[in-house]
Amino acid sequence: MTLRAVECEQRMAQTVHDNPKNDPVAVPEQKALIDRILAENKDLPGAVMVVLNELQAQIGFVSPAMQAYVAQQMRVPLQQVHGVVSFYSFFTTMPRGKHTVKFCMGTACYVGGMPQLIEKAKSVFGCDVGETTADGMATLEVCRCVGACSQAPVIVIDEELHGRVRPNKLPQILKKAQQ
Repeated sequence: MTLRAVECEQRMAQTVHDNPKNDPVAVPEQKALIDRILAENKDLPGAVMVVLNELQAQIGFVSPAMQAYVAQQMRVPLQQVHGVVSFYSFFTTMPRGKHTVKFCMGTACYVGGMPQLIEKAKSVFGCDVGETTADGMATLEVCRCVGACSQAPVIVIDEELHGRVRPNKLPQILKKAQQ
């Protein structure tokens, strides 16, 4: 194992040790679900990816403690599990809000005023991009391009695209993610 791999393992282990509460591994019902997913998928080709996908789908995130548990149960290095989770953008390591608000930062949206819209949304929600509101209703994210450049700037709430968003329309659009 390389020095970098050892450091990664130590950081992950420390994160698990520092934040044991409210983690699915520490909740009996959630741990039973994790164990079931592991048992059903551990022998499949590409099992690490299959297990992590299923955990993301069923629980909604793959915490550092879950990553450590999966690595231990599958007898693979923690770095391998963490590498998959950190490489693919659809994995998240923290609980997400009920709604996801994505701000397109593709060229057309950026030039169309997305940075200003993001700043306004941050003040409306009281959290930063990459965070979830205190009430758990919304998670704010940026994405590179949603393929709707002709409608720039674009915000996607859950799966609903909102195009040609202007600052005066933004609060009304964001209300969908506050309910």
